[in-house]
Amino acid sequence: MTSTRGTMGAMPKTSARLLALLSLLQARRDWPGPLLADRLGVSPRTVRRDVDRLRELGYPVEAVKGPDGGYRLGAGTDLPPLLFDDEQAVALAVALRIAATTGAGTEEAAARALNTVRQVMPARLRHRVDTLQVTAVERAGSAPQADSGVLMTLSGAVRAREVLRFDYTPAFPSEHGGQDPAGPPPRRVEPHHLVTRGGRWYLVAWDLDREDWRTFRADRITPRTPTGPRFTPRELPGGEVSRFVAARFRGSDGSGEWPCRGEVILDLPAAEVSRYARDGVVEELGPDRCRLTLGAWSWAALAATVGLFDAGIEVVGPLELKAAFAHLGRRYTAAGAALPPTPVPPAPHSGPTPPRNSLDNSPAAEER
Repeated sequence: MTSTRGTMGAMPKTSARLLALLSLLQARRDWPGPLLADRLGVSPRTVRRDVDRLRELGYPVEAVKGPDGGYRLGAGTDLPPLLFDDEQAVALAVALRIAATTGAGTEEAAARALNTVRQVMPARLRHRVDTLQVTAVERAGSAPQADSGVLMTLSGAVRAREVLRFDYTPAFPSEHGGQDPAGPPPRRVEPHHLVTRGGRWYLVAWDLDREDWRTFRADRITPRTPTGPRFTPRELPGGEVSRFVAARFRGSDGSGEWPCRGEVILDLPAAEVSRYARDGVVEELGPDRCRLTLGAWSWAALAATVGLFDAGIEVVGPLELKAAFAHLGRRYTAAGAALPPTPVPPAPHSGPTPPRNSLDNSPAAEER
């Protein structure tokens, strides 16, 4: 890997000009010869000679036919030395450092690649990269990482638009244990998108047997071979995969809004509530009182999330939220009936108990 910096400008040295030419060829697919000459500040004849030198070094530079003629950097069977500018080299190192947080199971390979890249970096870039120290911390109770081979298979099926068959481990295997010794039948889907969210990988696909959109956890998928016939992609609800996935994790029908949304008044300062309200709306009503509008995938989840603030609550509406509070109140009362009255110990931090975003717990987020 080679790094170069600065503008193209005047480059009297052949080596510097070759690096500049290679950088331009990597930046776009086709380059007219006169435009390359203008960018490099040389004659078209010099460009032709430099292209020949790059070919001798192993770079597959192809000639493009046309009125002006041009050049294109083709795909070679061997990987010649790569060229990155300073920002690209640092970005590559940063991406490799945080690879452990992607859940793709490529941590060791990324560490080896980072060591290789670092060794060939100029001293000035190596110092910049070494100043960035990142420690990947896994979420408590995080799911097993997806196998990189499975991710490649899923991605290949998405790209080829081929029907995919796979075995899918249910969230609760005991659900199927007493029904069929052979286990559930394989799933047949039209794979549309492979997405990552919160350290997990998901396959967004149209389930051919259930005739509906589904979101599958990649770490539960065991692909079967061969893949099926090619298909014409269907239109994803909402149009964009990011909106679709966000809606699924919210338990909505694709609109992107929470299916349950309510309004309460809390006996807490608005500044404290705002720190944990996520996408909620907080309105100050006084020094120690505020209005909170929040959403969740169910009324019970919304009531439980508000309860995590551990403060006085006045439900403004709707009636479904009030009923959810009453339901949870009866359940909590029954759960604590066997204990003698005891004071609640104080929280180990100041302020309200930070509520976890209820979208992380939505049962509609993924195929069970």
